[in-house]
Amino acid sequence: MKILIRKARIVDSNSPLNGLIKDIFLENGKITLIQDQINTSADRIVESENLHISPGWVDIFSHFCDPGFEFKETLETGALSAAAGGYTNVFVLPNTMPVIHNKSQVEYIREKSRSLPVNIHAIGAATKNAEGRDLAEMYDMQASGAIAFGDGLHSIQSAGLLLKALQYVKTFSGTVIQIPDDKTIGTHGLINEGIISTRLGLPGKPVIAEELMVARDIKLAGYAESQIHFTGITSKKSIEYIRRGRDSGAQISCSVTPYHLYFVDEDLMDYNTDLKVNPPIRNDSDRDALLEAVKNGLVDCIASHHQPHEWDSKTCEFEYAKFGMIGLESAFGVLGALGIDADTWVRLVGINPRKIFGLPPMSVMQGARADLTFFNPDTVYRFEERHIRSKSKNSPFIGKELKGKVIGIINEEKLFLNH
Repeated sequence: MKILIRKARIVDSNSPLNGLIKDIFLENGKITLIQDQINTSADRIVESENLHISPGWVDIFSHFCDPGFEFKETLETGALSAAAGGYTNVFVLPNTMPVIHNKSQVEYIREKSRSLPVNIHAIGAATKNAEGRDLAEMYDMQASGAIAFGDGLHSIQSAGLLLKALQYVKTFSGTVIQIPDDKTIGTHGLINEGIISTRLGLPGKPVIAEELMVARDIKLAGYAESQIHFTGITSKKSIEYIRRGRDSGAQISCSVTPYHLYFVDEDLMDYNTDLKVNPPIRNDSDRDALLEAVKNGLVDCIASHHQPHEWDSKTCEFEYAKFGMIGLESAFGVLGALGIDADTWVRLVGINPRKIFGLPPMSVMQGARADLTFFNPDTVYRFEERHIRSKSKNSPFIGKELKGKVIGIINEEKLFLNH
């Protein structure tokens, strides 16, 4: 298929064409021509006001719930949600039924998603059944296509077991992904421990549960000389620990979620169950520190932490509601509303994740394969339920004014455009 993209501003710090407005011609899944003006006939033409183009975006932490929980999400609906949000690659969590803890489950994800518009990569469970007791067969999973390892929504509690996992993945230059959360502290916590939790009469989860785990895991990664990625960082002190760990030579990277950058715990005063997440939403001091860390480059990636839930799991008493919200369709608009510019956004989702997790590099230049996202960073709009392609609708951003709209993606010969 021949596709012509007209008058697109290139956003790609790795390309010599960065910042220029060009016509781009794609043929058979490759960029074959980039010029000021191209008049070649094409099967499809992509043109839009204030069109920007960048390397395809990567989300490193999404739950597509397939197999086992398809009433929340499927690989098909998850892929549509990701494409609508501008993502061409998504890492899916192992917390399915059965758990993705062996090569057959990795191969199931790979084969079932082969025809979808988005490349879906399995995160293999680091421990059997993601139970944190015995190591899983990570080498076999890596050989079958697992992109990284970790127990997904469950952080690995045992220091000894995490050390073994870090040493194991080092043999093939793998990465362990960890949500830092010491489960022995604030075990029954529902929201951030503080004034708001006291006012609402809800058990709190103290921020030290995260900070202790970050400090411990940095030491373990340094000792193993292996690579760890912290996701869902929420604390100012955690960011400081990570900065110091990097300075000491440890192989550490980290990501934050759009909702931890946008909301504070005061937003839970009306018991909105869509804001019940883990790690919990913190206070404004931590939120502001995270935003500053994104702007100054201490944060490597933005991870959506897309966790779909059916109506019954959220429309209930706060203590019984499930943790998590969806986030693929809204992520770009949320960061735009917070003042994050397009160049920073593309670095966080289009460039850094590929380096950290060993995905093939992508740059907007002639001869490169087509793995591209089209967007307008200046569109201001109200996010509505109709914008959601996910099977579940548990988003607290519905009704919020966002800035930055995705126009579509192309992944080799698969073209997806929002309408």
